[in-house]
Amino acid sequence: MIKVGVFGASGRVGRLLLENIKDAEGMSLSSVYVRNNLDFAIDPSVLVTSEMKAFLSACDIVIDFSLPEACETLLEQAIKTPKPLVIGTTGLSQHQLNLLKQASEMMPILYATNMSLGVALLNKLVYQASAALAGFDIEIVEMHHKHKKDAPSGTALTLSQSAAAGRGLDIDKVRVSGRDGNIGERSEDEIAVMALRGGDIVGRHTVGFYNEGEFIELNHTATSRSTFSKGALRAAQWLADKEAGLYSISDCLELD
Repeated sequence: MIKVGVFGASGRVGRLLLENIKDAEGMSLSSVYVRNNLDFAIDPSVLVTSEMKAFLSACDIVIDFSLPEACETLLEQAIKTPKPLVIGTTGLSQHQLNLLKQASEMMPILYATNMSLGVALLNKLVYQASAALAGFDIEIVEMHHKHKKDAPSGTALTLSQSAAAGRGLDIDKVRVSGRDGNIGERSEDEIAVMALRGGDIVGRHTVGFYNEGEFIELNHTATSRSTFSKGALRAAQWLADKEAGLYSISDCLELD
């Protein structure tokens, strides 16, 4: 039985994890990390703590859906107390990404900006389409609920990286995330990533390839956050016995 620790349990996906893990084969909830108190009931056999070391010691693997600053704290402590980590927190800074890579030298870490099977496949399709459709303009639009803090979404940024890789481009040099005023014509290699926010939209990503006389659009829509929590549990089952290293959701699903 894999003992799972949930980091970020009070968040939208974190709360779903607490429910979904009850039905996950070969897994049980052993510890929950909180900064303050949980505002909902939980099985009294589960350790609920604000002590990071106690939290890590009580579990075999950690699933993290928190905020970038909290994830950074988790990584810093995990370096001292190595533990397999499944990280779904988005909006990580370059420093935090570097810390994640450093930690992965000591423990297995699966980092994904989106845990769904559909998005993992979408990234592969975007790479293939980008390579095949030379000369097509690439535009990415993502839509999320009004409470989402980071923009563009981590998923959209990953999709833009897949599109750039398909053409051998450096995404940092060709990404555009806003247009306003008389900016001139679109450049040939430009890859746009635009963010919309409103209501309770769980997540929708569209990657369009536009040419004279035709266009193709690849879409993924998440209708429930359970797709993220269940995907993270599947990733945790896969990661639990892996050697130290940095893994992706595509590794887990064997899509590469």
